Amino acid sequence: MTMARPVQEFFSIGEVCALTDLKPHVLRYWESQFRFLNPAKNRSGNRVYKSREVELIMLVKHLLYTEKFTIEGARQRIEHYRRTGELRSAARSAIERETLRELRESVEEVIMILDGKVPPPRPEPPTE
Repeated sequence: MTMARPVQEFFSIGEVCALTDLKPHVLRYWESQFRFLNPAKNRSGNRVYKSREVELIMLVKHLLYTEKFTIEGARQRIEHYRRTGELRSAARSAIERETLRELRESVEEVIMILDGKVPPPRPEPPTE
């Protein structure tokens, strides 16, 4: 599960990638396309995302990947949410829907294993 709601306040780009299952180049591209995605930089020049920005990234991901919006369409939808005061609830709702989708996929995979339709995954060998 990657879409758990962020609890900490600040995140590195690697942590955001792990939470959202996105590649760093995707985040950097989205920063150029969505003006509200503008993470601060620390003294080393590395991006530092606030939890609110992570929620917005999850909303953008949902709009682009699940709802199949174009970049421009996602911009317009987010602007609509902003104008109507629904931005925060829309972001949280997207997180919840994505979490449910991932959970559903996991349950379906377990059912297929239990029904013998697919072999169980092999355990990873321990690394030292």
